[in-house]
Amino acid sequence: MFLLGTLVNGLLIIIGTMLGKLLNRIPESMKTTVMYGIGLSVMVLGLQMGLKSENFLIVIISLVAGAVIGEWIHLEEKLNQLGQWLERKVGSSDKGSISEGFVTATLIFVIGAMAIIGALDSGIRGDHDVLYTKSVIDGFTALILTTTLGIGVIFSAIPVMLYEGLIALFATQIDRLVPKVLMDQFIVEMTSAGGIMIFAIGLNMIGLTKIKVANLLPGILVVGICVTIVYLYQTVI
Repeated sequence: MFLLGTLVNGLLIIIGTMLGKLLNRIPESMKTTVMYGIGLSVMVLGLQMGLKSENFLIVIISLVAGAVIGEWIHLEEKLNQLGQWLERKVGSSDKGSISEGFVTATLIFVIGAMAIIGALDSGIRGDHDVLYTKSVIDGFTALILTTTLGIGVIFSAIPVMLYEGLIALFATQIDRLVPKVLMDQFIVEMTSAGGIMIFAIGLNMIGLTKIKVANLLPGILVVGICVTIVYLYQTVI
């Protein structure tokens, strides 16, 4: 079953969120300190990812172009509206936490090489080991995030499963149509661009900035376009 790894990933995010909800009744001062700790850890993770680029000009162009597109279509505002709609539907007592938890957790869980590599392995070879590993990491992260961001984290399981599921579903076609060198380059530069976004999330979590990180998301698509152009240029010459 090529979607098994994807389903396990979503399930462990849900389980981690529910366990985190049980730990949610901690003192506010402790919750604040925990949030700072998570934010600093997320910043270090993002920095590690951001430094993996082999062509940083691609990352810069992608983030700038992605920011323009994201602001133009008001992507962050739409995601927050979705979070507010979910909050009204579930009647959450975690005031204001649905949108923040949903957006923050989704960005952390979706951006990165493990989601793509794991989904491709699941779809092509039926090997779910990478997604199993990611599932454990995401489940623990969901637990920690929920203690400070609330139940909104649980809804991140939906885009994670859709994202990984679609890659796994079309894995054989992707493997046949996209040269390995191009895919490897895309993963490296996408990880770097995503790492910078995750670093920005960390800054937001510790209260230093209010960067609209979701508005940078179109940059991931721009990375694919830029990497493809560079690959075709190098192939021609």
